[in-house]
Amino acid sequence: MTTVSSDGAEGAADIRIRTAERADLLEVHRLEQAVFPQPWPFAALESYLEEPGFLVADTDTNDARVAGYIIADAVPNHGTPLGHVKDLAVRAEYRREGIATTLLERALSVLESVDAASAKLEVRAENEGAMDLYRSFDFEHQKTIPNYYSNGEDALVMVRLL
Repeated sequence: MTTVSSDGAEGAADIRIRTAERADLLEVHRLEQAVFPQPWPFAALESYLEEPGFLVADTDTNDARVAGYIIADAVPNHGTPLGHVKDLAVRAEYRREGIATTLLERALSVLESVDAASAKLEVRAENEGAMDLYRSFDFEHQKTIPNYYSNGEDALVMVRLL
């Protein structure tokens, strides 16, 4: 488990990073719906529940509110697993506190632990904040997939070696 200290802002809670549990799914789903214009269905989130790269950031409060989450897995790829960061979201009120950075760092460690040689992800072409985060982890733009999202927006495929 990893703890992310708040930036000292009044009322900010400490955050714990841990493996997602079944009890987290409803909050993860609600966050998915709040953050993304094309959210995953509940069943899709549930299908990743056993993945060691499905991590949540929860607040250190009695309600254990999910502040953010990441889903990453590895798939066979010609004998060497390929890591895939599938989903990453942080509640608006917890952004800019290092949660996304810590979640991504932990997920990449999980991918390295299963001997993935590289990690890829898709990001909306207009999402500069996310691209800045991924570039800070040495992800590089490899290709563009036109009309990837339901609204016609392109996706950038970004890759990094592990």
